[in-house]
Amino acid sequence: MTKFIFVTGGVLSSLGKGIAAASIGNLMEARGLSVTFQKLDPYVNVDPGTMSPYQHGEVYVTRDGAETDLDLGHYERFTTVRLGKNSNYTTGRIYNSVITKERRGDYLGGTVQVIPHITDEIKNGIHEGAKGPDGRGVDVAIVEIGGTVGDIESLPFLEAIRQFPFEVGRENVAYCHVTLVPYIKVAGEIKTKPTQHSVTKLREIGIMPDVLLCRAEIPVPEAMKQKIALFCNVEPNGVITALDVGNIYEVPLALHEEGLDSILVKRLGLKCHEPDLEPWRKVVEAMNHRTETVNIALVGKYVELREAYKSLCEALSHGGIPGGIQVNLSWVDAGDLTGPGGAEAGLAEADGILVPGGFGERGISGKIEAIRYARENGVPFFGICLGMQCAVIESARNLAGLEKAHSAEFEPGSPDPVIHFMEGQSETGDKGGTMRLGAYDCRLAPGSLAEKTYGTTFVSERHRHRLEFNNAYRERLEAVGLRISGTSPDDTLVEIVERPDHPWFLAVQFHPEFQSSPASPHPVFTGFVEAALRRKKGEA
Repeated sequence: MTKFIFVTGGVLSSLGKGIAAASIGNLMEARGLSVTFQKLDPYVNVDPGTMSPYQHGEVYVTRDGAETDLDLGHYERFTTVRLGKNSNYTTGRIYNSVITKERRGDYLGGTVQVIPHITDEIKNGIHEGAKGPDGRGVDVAIVEIGGTVGDIESLPFLEAIRQFPFEVGRENVAYCHVTLVPYIKVAGEIKTKPTQHSVTKLREIGIMPDVLLCRAEIPVPEAMKQKIALFCNVEPNGVITALDVGNIYEVPLALHEEGLDSILVKRLGLKCHEPDLEPWRKVVEAMNHRTETVNIALVGKYVELREAYKSLCEALSHGGIPGGIQVNLSWVDAGDLTGPGGAEAGLAEADGILVPGGFGERGISGKIEAIRYARENGVPFFGICLGMQCAVIESARNLAGLEKAHSAEFEPGSPDPVIHFMEGQSETGDKGGTMRLGAYDCRLAPGSLAEKTYGTTFVSERHRHRLEFNNAYRERLEAVGLRISGTSPDDTLVEIVERPDHPWFLAVQFHPEFQSSPASPHPVFTGFVEAALRRKKGEA
């Protein structure tokens, strides 16, 4: 029988429900249990694929091609779990399913009773998620509810998880509520009232939390825990301090010290051994004791919203772990690099330059300038998705003499569309779900930088894009030194380009950041960070 842990949040957003859920999964795995995750998001969009990063942050892509909430990235980085399309449900997806069923006549004979059908869809989704991506059952399913208790948008989800114990048994369900215990500095006091109000709202819905994860700047004293337990109707050992930490990967260790995993194991009657946290502890220690530093310039258009590059930032940090290298990120707005001397001034201190993925024309000129600067000055360069396409455009314009070369996405009338739409795609029509999404195989050229970096000639990486390298320009671009070092197995799609005349220049069409974790850093990020260190030391 699968056990279910529901994670909710109160008081305010950004308290770290996703990190809390991921940490619970980490601790359950350390006890030898198999886990899976699910995120239930209250927004009406079917998925975040067409939302602005300013509204949603990063869109995380699973191996089966689902565009999902960024918290799924936390789940995968903290555990060995690989998630899929049933791991993220939104209000829009639920409503869409209900309406589709109504239109085909599933509800004939009366009006559609919205809430019962919505809650049924949510509960069915939870059951589907509990099977795990491979279809097999798991010991523990951890389900995070997006938003904050009290929001009208999340009420159907909360109602569904309130009803859930009646289907699976209360002994198989645990509720964890993440809340805030603020420290009022001028008064020198910790305040429990926000937590009391938050739990009151949860109890009004009919949910009685088993565990309170109290986010706090300082340790919550035992007397305060007793007070919270009394007024929130929670067992005293169920009040857990979720203290701020310097490194998010320390959270599982900190929560274990507070006894969280022991409480949940007892509450759910799980049969398991004590957690083996030594491997994870070694990872955290390696991250916290680095002896070298490099400066990486991330050139993008969402640099004021770092959540848009969440997995990318984490993967860069992971990349420095094997070599004991701390990555210091310089956030460079691509729009600041246009004009004479813009790139030279904006990137002068960079040991490495990274141009990430994205959509839309804004910032393209600056990204191309950044790539020119990296190529001409021997600065290690890493391009991802749109960054790879910009690298192709830069070579076409500045080396192959195709001055008007562009992407068909930004210049449909370009005489030299070196990047064009995939077959069956266009710049108009339905944007949602029309991209190349999920894991695809890639064959690496023997002797290439890509092959040396990966240590193999065949890889699988996750994609999220709508345009491709135009094969009509292969020969002209190869003639000016752009090596095509990675392609689809049938050689029809260009996946990786590099420059053998450069110390370290690699650009990929996919998103390798989605497969990096602190316990298993992605080799391309490790290679890039180490190349930046060689540059800093004057070794390359």
